[in-house]
Amino acid sequence: MFGTESPEKKAAIHRLVKDFELEHEKYERVMHLMDHELSQGLGKATNPNAIVKMFPTYVRSLPDGSEKGDYLALDLGGTNFRVLLIHLEGSKFTMENKIFPISEEIMTGPGVNLFNHIAECLDTFLKERNMGNQTRLPLGFTFSFPCKQEGLAVGRLVRWTKGFRCSGVEGRDVVKLLHEALERKGLNIECVAILNDTVGCLMSCAFKDHKCEIGVILGTGTNACYMEKLDKVDLWDADRNEPKQVVINTEWGAFGDNGCIDFLRTHHDKDIDNNSLNPGKQVYEKMISGMYMGEIARRAIVECAKQTPPLLFGGEVTDELATSERFYTKYISEAEKDDPEGKGNFKYTRQVLDEMGYDDVSFEDCKAVNYICHLVGERAAYLASAGIAALLNRVAKEDITVAVDGSLYRFHPKFHDFMMKKISELTKHKFTLVLSQDGSGRGAAFVAAVLMRLRQQKQQ
Repeated sequence: MFGTESPEKKAAIHRLVKDFELEHEKYERVMHLMDHELSQGLGKATNPNAIVKMFPTYVRSLPDGSEKGDYLALDLGGTNFRVLLIHLEGSKFTMENKIFPISEEIMTGPGVNLFNHIAECLDTFLKERNMGNQTRLPLGFTFSFPCKQEGLAVGRLVRWTKGFRCSGVEGRDVVKLLHEALERKGLNIECVAILNDTVGCLMSCAFKDHKCEIGVILGTGTNACYMEKLDKVDLWDADRNEPKQVVINTEWGAFGDNGCIDFLRTHHDKDIDNNSLNPGKQVYEKMISGMYMGEIARRAIVECAKQTPPLLFGGEVTDELATSERFYTKYISEAEKDDPEGKGNFKYTRQVLDEMGYDDVSFEDCKAVNYICHLVGERAAYLASAGIAALLNRVAKEDITVAVDGSLYRFHPKFHDFMMKKISELTKHKFTLVLSQDGSGRGAAFVAAVLMRLRQQKQQ
């Protein structure tokens, strides 16, 4: 495992990291626990105490390839926001977009200023394209803040995050606030849907692949949505007419907040949770997502270095390695580019350790660090796989496409392969994992397009 290092040192390192290597039966147990928690979230009686909240999104249909026309999308989730114009013609589309900044003054000022700014930028975007107000343009709004959805185009902001502190918005319907700003500007635009990036991920993929019924985000955080049958959604408070289905936003990052997966948490997981801004919350997310994976690996590496006798770096822990959150998750992705047997002399692992302040590292140290990064990444992928397998079993169709987006899935060179392996071991359902492109942008426009198609069908 660790080259020519002494057998005693190899065994000692293995003992310290063995808790990241879980038996297949434990991932099966996670899958069944996830299914139980999903059911708890869907029940009207059990939802108030459920940890996985299972929010109905009111999106009940996916693209079928017949959508046509011009659709706007608005993607708001940080210090920049994006306006997109998508023209659909069946299975083909063209897209234009522009990024607009949001100043700190607007981010922390009155909410009315934020929505006026958005309306002003929409006006600029349309004027640059010589698009007048003759035709009412439908708009899909990706709003990446905690939001309680009460309809397809009704979403109340629960709380601001990411540095926003606009007054007069929390607790209010952000679509209504947007419409008021559009009217003040005299813009003929209707926001027909509000959604989060998980639903956008699903819709963006489903536009081209009509077998897609699951969307998963594996990035800084993690979440998933899927198409559920209405008769299983006890929470559903709207009409039960056709289509008898609805996309559910699981908010599965909170899985484990009730202690149900404590049996597989290491002391590193528990320490990171205890020192986080939200102890005891988002437990599943803290074992999977890019915000935490690098720190899990850093703590395991430091623990090996601090043993007596030391197992790594001769016991030297640099200032960089000693600093919390300084070992970035991208380093795990970089290290996985190396051959695990060291062919190529661990070129990428050495570069990572160089950034950590180590300029002369032994082959054995590189092999051990590479191995720790591998285990942390593999466990994250397998845990995500257990969740996806639970969703595949719920959708229970012959051949299902899973849309996946997020920096972790995009940039970790083995994450996809890890997931394909473990999901195949956990479920008999045939599936495909597909990278979803620009869910928070074009996905929002596709939601608007589907809604307008359904409106036109009702009028006929």
